[in-house]
Amino acid sequence: MHQRMMVTPSLNLQPSGSTMRWNKRAVLCGITYNNLKELRLKGSINDVKNMKELLITKFGYPSDCIRVLTEDELDPRFIPTRKNIEDWLQWLMKDCRPGDSLVFYFSGHGSRVRDYNDDEVDGFDKTICPLDFEEADVMVDNDLNSLIVRPLTRGVTLHAIVDACHSGTILDLTKVYNSLERKWEDNSPPSGAYKVTNGGLVICISACVDNQAAADT
Repeated sequence: MHQRMMVTPSLNLQPSGSTMRWNKRAVLCGITYNNLKELRLKGSINDVKNMKELLITKFGYPSDCIRVLTEDELDPRFIPTRKNIEDWLQWLMKDCRPGDSLVFYFSGHGSRVRDYNDDEVDGFDKTICPLDFEEADVMVDNDLNSLIVRPLTRGVTLHAIVDACHSGTILDLTKVYNSLERKWEDNSPPSGAYKVTNGGLVICISACVDNQAAADT
């Protein structure tokens, strides 16, 4: 009897070998937490597949300039561990130039933890949960701000879309839009910590405000 093992095709294309420099890059991360039964999510991988298709077909992102991190990937570089997420976010920011358009998309669990640095208006740091968060810890908003907000230079635009609980201020941006009152509100850290870009533009779209949960449907 012959047994056949189904292998999920990779969502990452091998680089084409072209020396052309693309000004559009994206890192898409979808985590189902299949190793944690009580935390398992059903839609995260479909989310990143749909986001990748959207970026390619509607916004002209080259497929080989999109990095996708899921548990289904066979290449260990694309498993959504904390280290891999950090490494690919550094890749996203490397050698940015005016006119570059960058995307970070995350679909997974988020949480919040007590802030001890006095840089949160509500007293809580917001987090995203890598696949290995029980061993490597969560990534707090301070980490993400340092990785992809502060290094952003003039003329470069980053769109971050974070589909996770408690994600309203996940990048620690200093301005937050209140959709109910239709106005921008100040989210500057009480401590005066430096949280702004190096001249670039960051737009973050979150699934919910800081004190809300986002359901997997």
